Amino acid sequence: MRTTMNLPDDLYRSARVRAAEEGRTVTSVMEEALRSFLKINEPEAQPFVLKTLPSRANAVTPADVGDNAAIRELLDAEDPQGFHANA
Repeated sequence: MRTTMNLPDDLYRSARVRAAEEGRTVTSVMEEALRSFLKINEPEAQPFVLKTLPSRANAVTPADVGDNAAIRELLDAEDPQGFHANA
């Protein structure tokens, strides 16, 4: 997008000198400066904290997780309407 800005002469001269030193355009120097400014002033994202559940290391499993028939029997016993009967 093209836009027009009014800049102080010394600021434009500094940008022009920096661009020449780095072999860049004044536009790219201004863009980098503006992106840097906006990034510095945006609020820092809060880290996501995943809550851990209490350990069930000593919990008793009501069925052998490797025994499909035992699991199906357990589901049927806990599911009087038979929602899992055909699982």
